[in-house]
Amino acid sequence: MRRYTLSQILEATGGELSRTVPDLEIELELERDSRRIPRVNGLFIALRGEHHDAHAFVPKAIENGAVAAIVARDWAEIHPEIEIPLIMVDDPGQALQRWAAWRRRRLNAKVVGITGSVGKTSAKESIAAVLGQRYKVFRSPGNFNNEVGLPLSLLDCPDDAEVMVLEMGGAYAFGELALLAEIALPDVGVVTNVYPVHLERMGTLENIATTKAELVEAIPEDGFVVLNHDDDRVRAMTTQAKAPVITYGVEARADVYAHDIQSLGIKGLSFWVDIEADDRFLTVPYVGSPGVQIAIVALAVGHGFGMDIAEMMEGLHDERTQVRLLLVEGPNGSQIVDDTYNASTPSVLAALNLLSEMPGDRKIAVLGEMRELGSYAEDGHRIIGGRAGEVVDTLVTFGELTDITIAAARESARSRSRELTVHRFLPTQREELIDLLLADLHDGDMVLIKGARGLEMERIVAELRTSITGGAQ
Repeated sequence: MRRYTLSQILEATGGELSRTVPDLEIELELERDSRRIPRVNGLFIALRGEHHDAHAFVPKAIENGAVAAIVARDWAEIHPEIEIPLIMVDDPGQALQRWAAWRRRRLNAKVVGITGSVGKTSAKESIAAVLGQRYKVFRSPGNFNNEVGLPLSLLDCPDDAEVMVLEMGGAYAFGELALLAEIALPDVGVVTNVYPVHLERMGTLENIATTKAELVEAIPEDGFVVLNHDDDRVRAMTTQAKAPVITYGVEARADVYAHDIQSLGIKGLSFWVDIEADDRFLTVPYVGSPGVQIAIVALAVGHGFGMDIAEMMEGLHDERTQVRLLLVEGPNGSQIVDDTYNASTPSVLAALNLLSEMPGDRKIAVLGEMRELGSYAEDGHRIIGGRAGEVVDTLVTFGELTDITIAAARESARSRSRELTVHRFLPTQREELIDLLLADLHDGDMVLIKGARGLEMERIVAELRTSITGGAQ
């Protein structure tokens, strides 16, 4: 946990103190929720969001141990009763970003920024693992990738880091990635893909591509850019780069490409990778077709840093690498493919493809609705329904937009003379869904659980896991 003095925070944010106090040493807490400040010497940042104003929680933060808070000046002026020192600024969110930019300029580390519609976190993990074979690497925690999370990541970076690997979002409005790049000053930019995720906000795929290209445009000439050659919109960003470009994919025209790919089921994947005519055979522990992309994007970045394949391969087998998809024990001897973080059409299709490759007497998919797809919502749900009808024996849907998925799944199964059992649950029926699974799952079942982030599908996995003998997780 990083520590900063009060005087440093004042210098970095441009704020002023509500009262004169001796200089304090403050621990930065990677949480802005007042209920999550468990230690002494914590700092609370009262951010104002679209729906919530954290200033309401300043008293609770003090009760929980905060010794200082960054607050809006107008709020501080009407709350003279607050006893801890308040760092008064015009906007706490912008002050946090200024502080992070101040910190970035005092670090000697190279910064790798990663964006894309899906796969950012997995790419971040594999890239950090590969680069970690040679450098002291700091990676952003979890999915801290927006205008709040990225600054917090920078502020938490240790002094001796040689490389920072940062996830960068930017799918909600034009200029978001440009802002993040101004703060983080990335030396390397990675774009994984452009898919219809957050389409409801951005309107078109072309608009999403434009936002992602902001990272490419921000990379200086002495850095480099890594682009997914298999995605036409990402490959087209080559023309917008000032820096050299390295492409990766499963086509021979890419600078780093995988071929002769074989699934090893739950053990991972094997494939040949070609990097500038150096062809090597690899096995990696990443499961399903997305695992190829997770591996080769890391190899492409490592190659840009001058690493050789043998050195990078060690990183791909690093057990500390945390990709999101997990295989865990379920009730009554079943196994659960936990891919609950979020859902888009490509990621659900990839998960269903993985399910088709997995062992098991019965394949079950618990699919939540996909959100923020805009005009693509109907097509997206129809596509995953069609694939589900080809793969699963039982389809359990969760959400209000799943009728299209069910209809497409039934039609797909019928055309292949497959039997398909279907159950539909609304978001208010989470407990009924869990009860069905607890009663129905048995030894030999392989269960995929995936859905929109807002549905909190991980709660379903947690409930199923606690049902295992003694509630052991």
